[in-house]
Amino acid sequence: MTNIGGVSAEQLKSYVERIENLEEEKAKVSEDVREVYSEAKGNGFDTKTLREIVKLRKMDHDDRQEQEYMLDLYKKALGLVPSGE
Repeated sequence: MTNIGGVSAEQLKSYVERIENLEEEKAKVSEDVREVYSEAKGNGFDTKTLREIVKLRKMDHDDRQEQEYMLDLYKKALGLVPSGE
């Protein structure tokens, strides 16, 4: 192994190449996700709402309930929803 200043050049190169490969895969997956959203939009679905649903489904149940409670509270405070609801 070649060491330059205490750094293994081969190990460093291996890390860089792995990161580059993962970045390429990530770009491909991102493009696939965009295509699915585009397909959904073409079939009449609202992509903004779909993105919100995907975000909510990733959340823990308790965190999601807390966020929905706080959103409702803020909406009521700003008069966006009648306070009786």
